[in-house]
Amino acid sequence: MQVARVVVDVPLAHLDRPFDYAVPEKFAGTVQAGCRVRVRFRGRLVDGVVWELADTTEFAGALQPLSHVPSGEPVLTPQVARLVRAVADRYAGTASDVLRLALPPRRAAAEKRESPTPEALPAVPDPAGFARYPAGPALLGALAEGRPARAVWTALPGEDWPSRLVELCRAALSGRRGSLVVVPDGKDLDRLTAAAERLLPEHSFTVLRADDSPEKRYRRFLAASRGAAQVVLGTRAAMFAPVRDLGLVVVWDDGDDLHSDEHAPYPHARDVLVQRAWLDSCAAVVAGTSRTAEAALLVESGWAHELVADRAALRAAAPRVQALGEDFELARDAAARTARLPSLAFDTARSALAAGTPVLVQVPRRGYVPSLSCARCRAPARCPHCAGPLGISPRPGPGGGRIPACRWCARPAATFDCPHCHGTKLRAAVVGESRTAEELARAFPGTTVRTSGSTSGVLATVPAGPALVVATPGAEPVADGGYGAALLLDSWALLGRADLRAGEETLRRWTNAAALVRPAPAGGRVIVAADAAHPVVQALVRWDPAWLAARELADRRELGFPPVTRMASLAGSPAALAEFLAAARLPADADLLGPVPERPRPGQEGERERYLVRVPRAEGAALAHALAEVQGVRSAKKAPEHVRVQLDPLDLV
Repeated sequence: MQVARVVVDVPLAHLDRPFDYAVPEKFAGTVQAGCRVRVRFRGRLVDGVVWELADTTEFAGALQPLSHVPSGEPVLTPQVARLVRAVADRYAGTASDVLRLALPPRRAAAEKRESPTPEALPAVPDPAGFARYPAGPALLGALAEGRPARAVWTALPGEDWPSRLVELCRAALSGRRGSLVVVPDGKDLDRLTAAAERLLPEHSFTVLRADDSPEKRYRRFLAASRGAAQVVLGTRAAMFAPVRDLGLVVVWDDGDDLHSDEHAPYPHARDVLVQRAWLDSCAAVVAGTSRTAEAALLVESGWAHELVADRAALRAAAPRVQALGEDFELARDAAARTARLPSLAFDTARSALAAGTPVLVQVPRRGYVPSLSCARCRAPARCPHCAGPLGISPRPGPGGGRIPACRWCARPAATFDCPHCHGTKLRAAVVGESRTAEELARAFPGTTVRTSGSTSGVLATVPAGPALVVATPGAEPVADGGYGAALLLDSWALLGRADLRAGEETLRRWTNAAALVRPAPAGGRVIVAADAAHPVVQALVRWDPAWLAARELADRRELGFPPVTRMASLAGSPAALAEFLAAARLPADADLLGPVPERPRPGQEGERERYLVRVPRAEGAALAHALAEVQGVRSAKKAPEHVRVQLDPLDLV
């Protein structure tokens, strides 16, 4: 008798294991390890995936047969199955949760279509693209030979990073090895796809994007699982793509929070790809214009080597960066520290426009005035009905004016009474890109002003002519020939956040914008509205993200913060949390922090609290096992209240 061990799609922690089912004779020629099936489970017909096939079972009773086999297509490869189990264990989740992230919904029409294969493998790429990085040609050679090289690559300003990443994939493909590249969003994926179309053979790569139709996404997924396309490019969900003969994994801009999945068990693409490189003994590249503390730890531990340019190449490629808080500028313009657009920024923008080049203006927030505060005590303005934040929409109200309104419940706030000081006047705590565009249109009359962001729509590119381009972080369009200047405004809104990652996140956003500016020898300038003595500003002025990442890592080691430690967030009602912690067998070195009120969310009801559990990095697996064990016990007991468990959360405030 053939036995199918099936992982059922049931989100209960105490059922996180395969269940044995008998394979009926009529399905014997169809069922394969990794195919989808339908089984009877606790009286219901549920979906499942065949984890493996066996000849025997340890179950003493009579096995239930498989109810239905929709397709014999093996969508779960043994390598991805092993990764699914490792990710579930690392994040205290279940295999069924991870499978929901890894496998797209089935579409029968896609399975009936053949997946075309490339006619020939490409040659090893020309190493000239990596010539400015001393170790770059050696990395290409290692990939072509199939060696598991690991690197943390800090890209130069103005680098054509999509072409460089595709060259890495081409080197691996020339040695008959597959590649997987994960980028944060669709805008980056479009650039990467365009480079792949130029540099890779037809049908040798496939693109997995979230906004594709279900049929198209599944068809492209099958091209990878069948081995037809050995290069997979995609956003976050592609981290589980079934690449055959995997030889390289790459994550671009790993500090972007879009790499962290919002669904249980909340895996991060960088950590999943690092885990995958270890499981499959393949090469790995963590790349970006900046560097995270996690990437710095990979270098410090010796797991990866730096891939950086020398200072001469950096000086030739980087724009000139100036801070508004420099002593010389303060002596020349006393308002440089407080004005939103001081004379240096104004003169720089005017000069770049006069030279016929576009100017990029980065503002940290979208909208018009997305955040208001009390004009007297500067406390955040809250809605008296739901405690949501007050803001101002760019659309005028019925009377022609712009009335503050709640961003949660949309109730207008015609009057305001501060609960702290009883002030009645409001001020803008943050100015969004729409309001900034209005201000710049008045300051530079006759100049074309474009906006790029989630409110107005994201622009992919802008022409080379003179224009002001106002963009939020991550929405900066690429200018033809590069920007003549960039103004990085409202730096305090980024640097002043109560967030563990505020410094490195600010530098990441700044370098991503400044990298689009022309080099200093070509007249490119970047003006940052911040104190020149701040370490993050110094890292930008010197263009040295590795220095800031090493400093951040040292500070976190001293304070006991990730990535030197592993931390879990437990959120729920006070009663549920007390029950959870009473049952948890935490490691001896665990440090319990809290409780604190959980930050309210739209539509959330009832009192909720949050604990943080911190352990040394070596105890991370033990912590995850302890938390998963409690989740299983509570699931078996049908606990009425859910406790949200998240390991290595990005947000610790």
